Amino acid sequence: MYHRRLAANYSFICASSISKCGNLFVHLHSHYHSICCFQVQFHNLTKSLQVSTKEGFKVYRKCFMPVSFYSSTATRRLMGPPTRSLRRRMRKRALAASKPVLDESRVQKAMEKLPPRFTPEDLYNVMSVEEDPLVCLELFNWASTQHRFRHDVLTYHVTIKRLGAASMYKEMDDIVNQVLSVPYIGSEALFNTMIHYFIKAKKLIRAVNIFKHMQNSMKMDCRPSIITYNILFSGLLTVGRNTYISYMYMEAARNLFKQMINDGIEPDVFSLNYMIKGYVLSLHVNDALRIFHQMGAVYKCHPNSFSYDYLIHGLCAQGRTKNAQELCDEMKMKGFTPSSKSYNSLVNAFALGGEVENAVEYLWEMNENQRTVDFITYRTVVDEICRQQSVQDAVCFLKELQEKNLVGGYSYKRLVYELEDSKY
Repeated sequence: MYHRRLAANYSFICASSISKCGNLFVHLHSHYHSICCFQVQFHNLTKSLQVSTKEGFKVYRKCFMPVSFYSSTATRRLMGPPTRSLRRRMRKRALAASKPVLDESRVQKAMEKLPPRFTPEDLYNVMSVEEDPLVCLELFNWASTQHRFRHDVLTYHVTIKRLGAASMYKEMDDIVNQVLSVPYIGSEALFNTMIHYFIKAKKLIRAVNIFKHMQNSMKMDCRPSIITYNILFSGLLTVGRNTYISYMYMEAARNLFKQMINDGIEPDVFSLNYMIKGYVLSLHVNDALRIFHQMGAVYKCHPNSFSYDYLIHGLCAQGRTKNAQELCDEMKMKGFTPSSKSYNSLVNAFALGGEVENAVEYLWEMNENQRTVDFITYRTVVDEICRQQSVQDAVCFLKELQEKNLVGGYSYKRLVYELEDSKY
């Protein structure tokens, strides 16, 4: 692409320097879009002009500018995919075009509902039934300019909730700064809402700063509670899906858990499940088992189905199928049903470990409990049946799956194709 543009610029300079060949250059310009024959035309042009290459490139260096004889659409077609800066500009334009417009009539109707000397409670009652975040923000800003009016926790809270739910994080950040600048304004629910939406906006540092502000607050009703810690645990463990990222943030979650215990806040089943999940994601399954066994003995709360599901998945990922099977049996004895993720992990772990019979047994159990089996699980079981038994047994297994309507037509065809292409 670059050489073609260079050739076009060079031909333009050469043709402009020799007036006798102007007609030939115009002819080439009109047929420029015939990309396939461009090089031949350019070769004939330079040969007929008999211009020195050295002199021509001297002129080219002095007069170089990105001259293009084709349209911008053709340019984008020839240049390939758009650059990152172009995609960023296109995204900004799309956001600007899709940005909602303030409805002045709705603002006027909302203002008419307020009494002449309205209180923060009156403003809250109007804003709480208003669904448009722009109208709520306009009401908030308009009320701030009224004489002898001061916002309270309710008006700040409903405004932040409306802006955060609409993903208007820049406007929400401005309101949050107003709250933090007033020492006597604040509540635990208000600060928890701020932390929740900052985590949703992937502004984890901002959420931690709000948490520190809560810790340093002189008002006891603004101090962090178990709900605050659970929101932070959720944010730390959903930053990334990579194991290394989970390992990095799990250290911060572990320190936060220690701080919660030191502050005298007893963890509940949700915070303990967050710790189990974090240890499993960071491949620290033994630490997850330690938290699991401490749930009833130390923290006086019993595990639920999520506690077992996280551990079964983590144990299967490390090939510890025996421990995972014991937990699954214990889970079913307590009346819980394993999730699809736990069943798929068990079936894959048993199949990869060479225990095809156990894998097939859990597969039928999944069907009885109406749990979804993914395609990778089916393929793993079929491959292991081919490896340990025979292709004929795998074909019989596929037919049995089809007769029980466990696989659709598309998945069945894919499994058959995989079976035909296998080395067995």
